[in-house]
Amino acid sequence: MTTAGELRSGKGHKDENFPVASWIIHPRHRALILAFYNFVRTGDDVADHASLAPQDKLDKLDLLEAELLGKGDSQPEAVALRAAFTERGMSPKHAQDLLNAFRLDVTKLRYENWDELIHYCSLSAMPVGRFMLDVHGEDRSTWAASDAICAALQINNHLQDCGKDYLDLDRVYIPRDALAAAGATVEMLGEGHAQPALLKCLQDLARRTEALLNKGRSLPAQVKDTRLGLEIAVIDAFADRIVNLLKVRDPLSERVHLSKQQMLGVALSAMARALYQRATGQTPVVRHVSGA
Repeated sequence: MTTAGELRSGKGHKDENFPVASWIIHPRHRALILAFYNFVRTGDDVADHASLAPQDKLDKLDLLEAELLGKGDSQPEAVALRAAFTERGMSPKHAQDLLNAFRLDVTKLRYENWDELIHYCSLSAMPVGRFMLDVHGEDRSTWAASDAICAALQINNHLQDCGKDYLDLDRVYIPRDALAAAGATVEMLGEGHAQPALLKCLQDLARRTEALLNKGRSLPAQVKDTRLGLEIAVIDAFADRIVNLLKVRDPLSERVHLSKQQMLGVALSAMARALYQRATGQTPVVRHVSGA
């Protein structure tokens, strides 16, 4: 379930929280996943383009969708994904949902509350998990747990990049009511370090995000495909490490990303644990989250 691997929502070319079409996934699925990723990346690049006017961005996103649906052949990423979907008999809906998330990135720069943020995640992150599950032929009963993990991954990313998003794009995913409740302001996101009120807000949101991760804790064991189960276990472990950093560190001034060496260690440990749980029938431990 890579969300734009970070299939995540497709954010962050160089600091994605997990790999695209990683070697864990069976090779027969990688071409489709990479076609999906390339399409999503193209749409994300349009939404984040520094100099394009908002209407031009929306027009380009509309063109990507039109060609995904067979109306033209000028956008290679759309044509390639259309062909891949046709070959597998899959609907383009998950890709269309992501395009709607990118449209929101163009038109909506502020979020009022947690519910609005989760709605954004339902377009920007949850479709990626659902896509991965559909690719592997998994039962849709797995969607609820997947949605929780994908939303958590997305919000982790928002918290990690909250300062950069504000300064570079004037885009703020931190809910306004959460800022107000902590006595913080949007403008504090542009400072070199988080003031106490802002830090409290961000860390409170990290705890809510950890609660989402706990809701999805059963997913690796729910999926039938062992390779996908291992991939999800690794992604979940990365997310755990990151949310634990976000609960104690300042994302404006401290490192809240994993190094490549850390990712390797976490991945190997997560795979070993997931294989053991599958072999013994153990269920993952859900940790108590205080203050969530």
